[in-house]
Amino acid sequence: MFTLKKQISEGIEHKLPPDMRKALLASPKALAAWEDITPLARNEWICWTTTVKREETRREHVKRTVEELKQGKRRPCCWAGCIHRKK
Repeated sequence: MFTLKKQISEGIEHKLPPDMRKALLASPKALAAWEDITPLARNEWICWTTTVKREETRREHVKRTVEELKQGKRRPCCWAGCIHRKK
């Protein structure tokens, strides 16, 4: 037996990590907002979440991603941007 995973759009440089996927699937409003933003914006949310050093901070960033998407924010606030993007 197999299960189908709901397709969720990813970023330009980064794949959507399992913890973010789970959080987005748990919130239809955040997921709708996620699908409405550009691939570059999704990339920045993923990078903002995954480049932190502490697991506690990462959990907080995943939570904030969902909450801020639900509030209508399209990019992480006060962040310089993804350092992995090709110039």
